[in-house]
Amino acid sequence: MAVKSSCTSVIAAMFVLCIAIRTNLSARGEDWPQWRGPRGNGTWNGPNIASNWPAEGLPVVWQRQVGGGYAGVIVAGGRVFVADRQTEPEEVERLIALDAASGAVQWTHAWPVRYGTLDYGNGPRAAPTVFDGRVYVLGALGHVHCLDAEAGDVQWSKDYFGGDLKQLPEWGLAASPVIWNDLVIVHPGAKHDGCLVALDRRTGEEVWRSSADPAGYATPAVIAAPSGPQLVAWTPAHVLGLSLDSGRIFWRVPYKVTYGVSIATPIFDRAIVFVTGYWEGSKAIRLGPKAEDASLIWEDNRDLRGLMSQPLYRDGHVYSLDKQYGLTCFELETGKKLWDDGNKMTPRGRNPQATMVWIGDEDRAIVLNSDGELILARFNPAGYQEETRTKIIEATWAHPAYAGDCVYARNDTTLVCLRLAP
Repeated sequence: MAVKSSCTSVIAAMFVLCIAIRTNLSARGEDWPQWRGPRGNGTWNGPNIASNWPAEGLPVVWQRQVGGGYAGVIVAGGRVFVADRQTEPEEVERLIALDAASGAVQWTHAWPVRYGTLDYGNGPRAAPTVFDGRVYVLGALGHVHCLDAEAGDVQWSKDYFGGDLKQLPEWGLAASPVIWNDLVIVHPGAKHDGCLVALDRRTGEEVWRSSADPAGYATPAVIAAPSGPQLVAWTPAHVLGLSLDSGRIFWRVPYKVTYGVSIATPIFDRAIVFVTGYWEGSKAIRLGPKAEDASLIWEDNRDLRGLMSQPLYRDGHVYSLDKQYGLTCFELETGKKLWDDGNKMTPRGRNPQATMVWIGDEDRAIVLNSDGELILARFNPAGYQEETRTKIIEATWAHPAYAGDCVYARNDTTLVCLRLAP
């Protein structure tokens, strides 16, 4: 009888443990291993987040001092990766790995730089990329590094600034490395048709380079075109569709951008490539059954003019931060504008900025605006509905990371981790 009772107790305890584990897993969200999240499209499957945040703000788990930079935060495998710049005792860019739970620094890798007259020259711009146990980072001047994500050991490095760079953009290089199979694709604007360069992600050996266009700031996107996978890149001169395996240009649509500010990553859905900029506005390009098929279907340079903020897309509608009107909703197929929020979500200014991320499959989004306010809201064709907001950091343009049950945000002085869900 005692044995039976003991077994029953053990089974009951195991059942409770399984329920606890399941509950804990369901209360946590995905990692944030690359620019724009786990799928590179601004979507995150996170925990259940309350619609009303405490008046005193979200609980701070930890915070650490960092140097300058606009590079987004990355979280993968229990580590936080952030790129910054130090000026003392010498000028260097760095990649720092911290423990995601405690903020303790696990390793640092630094390389010398000289920013000189680089405009807005506070630090690196491109978010690192973590894949298959390695982390890839592109510095503002064209230094590419591949490091072991756990130990920080250098696997290989490239220095495009040291002779191969065609012309450094006015605000430095900002496109994050993109992984495709065994390749890592960077956007350095190198000489000899090296606007885009594909490297063997394990060895750093060059596989192909493509396009004589100058470098812009937009991270390229891997898309599932009707004809098969393609790389879409937005440069200061064109929107390009390329072969991922060879770099061959399938199609190009002219788009000469004032000041070279091709910034936001292209959006793709329903066989349509969409890009948006301030001076020349938005363009939508429809792709066809052949790899070379691409045609401009609409453009708008009056009401749909984004700039730095990455648009969101869902269910046929785009949500973009317009420089004049604020958050704006319109139809992807037609460009028909449905509404704007009158600059409620983030302040109107010379360079309005907010980072927007979908939570799960519904119409809920989480936003960090340029004032450092974290916002929970609903975006849908009917309008903008704000649920709650709270200050989490001072002014910032850098993209935060969402991972587990936390948000990780940075500016030029501070990296902070706050808990989103109980």
